[in-house]
Amino acid sequence: MAEFPRETGKKGEFVRQESAFRNWVTADGSSGFEAEPDRYHLYVCLACPWAHRSLIFRVLKKLENVISVSAVDPIRDERGWRFTDNPGCTPDHVKGFTFLSDAYLQTDPSFKARVTVPVLWDKKKGVIVNNESSEIIRMLNSEFDNFGDASVDFYPEALRKEIDLMNGRIYHNVNNGVYRTGFAMTQEAYEEAFNDLFDTLDVLEERLSGQRFLLGSQITEADWRLFPTLIRFDAVYVSHFKCNKRRIVDYPNLWGYTQDLYQLPGVAETVNMDHIKRHYYMTHGSLNPSRVVPLGPEIDFTLPHGRRQLG
Repeated sequence: MAEFPRETGKKGEFVRQESAFRNWVTADGSSGFEAEPDRYHLYVCLACPWAHRSLIFRVLKKLENVISVSAVDPIRDERGWRFTDNPGCTPDHVKGFTFLSDAYLQTDPSFKARVTVPVLWDKKKGVIVNNESSEIIRMLNSEFDNFGDASVDFYPEALRKEIDLMNGRIYHNVNNGVYRTGFAMTQEAYEEAFNDLFDTLDVLEERLSGQRFLLGSQITEADWRLFPTLIRFDAVYVSHFKCNKRRIVDYPNLWGYTQDLYQLPGVAETVNMDHIKRHYYMTHGSLNPSRVVPLGPEIDFTLPHGRRQLG
């Protein structure tokens, strides 16, 4: 049997590593990490879809003055994510770290796995609280309501079961599905992931034919977990990850839905297509050895979409 790289299963399928730091910030501090203004810091990469979720929640919950943020350079080498003053990047003004791995090692000197974003950092204790995006956005959604916009709730109690079911399918087949397709090491693994991905996109296209958002007229966490994948799809995943059965612009409802979300106040500012393209095409040497970044495609997310009439 062939030997596959780390994060690859026995059949050549991509297997994402588990997030290592799973503490929670709580409004009452019962977790040991109390929600406070200017105590927590987000380390993100503007290219990363998982980090993108946290940026969207930070903006839409009006937490920009509550939780500070640093964006690493999109070009990652064998040393991992690094801090620079390149356009769109932010030197680490919190601890003066050179690499994000410094934050991981300060929290756990024995850490040897892959360093990932986003990271929620506690400036008071000098440790990582959490590096799991799905949990970070839950904290931003509710635990900082005393300081942000408490009227916005993307995980309402009445819809939680439906949101969780939707998240599960979208995570496996779409969010992680594009990575399962792109990093598959065998034809069998690639075709399985490819079919899962496009079967699910077909289902979502039909679902969105009669409703504005995934669960109806109310925007939820499920929409913001799907959006970062859709916004990257045509520019990166179609070619770089061989997800080339159809583009998002070929799905009338998914395309309009992507435009609709992009055009909501504050969201466009979280999208940096330059970082997105340069990260994928210049970082994954096994997929793009030349590291040449394509100039296209031209995609206008600001065009009229007509989806507001769906209610």
